[in-house]
Amino acid sequence: MGSPGAVDECIQLLYGRKYNESIQASRRFLSIHPGNKDAAYAYYLIALSYYEQISDVTRDQKITQQALAALGEVQRRYPDTRYAADARLKTDLVNDHLAGKEMEIGRFYQRRSLWLASVIRFREVVDKYETTTHTPEALYRLTEGYLAMGVPEEAKKVAAVLGANYPGSQWYERAYALMQKHAPSA
Repeated sequence: MGSPGAVDECIQLLYGRKYNESIQASRRFLSIHPGNKDAAYAYYLIALSYYEQISDVTRDQKITQQALAALGEVQRRYPDTRYAADARLKTDLVNDHLAGKEMEIGRFYQRRSLWLASVIRFREVVDKYETTTHTPEALYRLTEGYLAMGVPEEAKKVAAVLGANYPGSQWYERAYALMQKHAPSA
């Protein structure tokens, strides 16, 4: 990065799947050359090193959180670069992944009839990850949870939000049928 050798080393480590070493080499470069023209690239390599380690939603999501933070750092420090543009795209994917983890946990609680715990997880998806692909299902699951807890007015509100935002979705159709069956007067 300060020299072609530093760039090559970080890239080789990243693509050799030596992610921790790539992160360390990039951080070392940044500590020695913080204002270098390749600093944006070094931050981007750190973000990619975390991003490439993201595993499925059944696993711990610490790396996913680190990827999100590193991608945010690239966007914050270098907003007008191609690295920031790619980081924005990857941030959307990371948020979708984190929402998927919340959905997994919420469904786990729901299968065990732990309604309040499931509602908390689904609410997290709606509140924190509202632009992800998981939002329609989360709204449907909230409808189910509120009905199971005996709070049909809340179920009606959530089903209405689902209908307003995702009118043609399977999740809205299911929520509508559920409301008609369990709380037609709500």
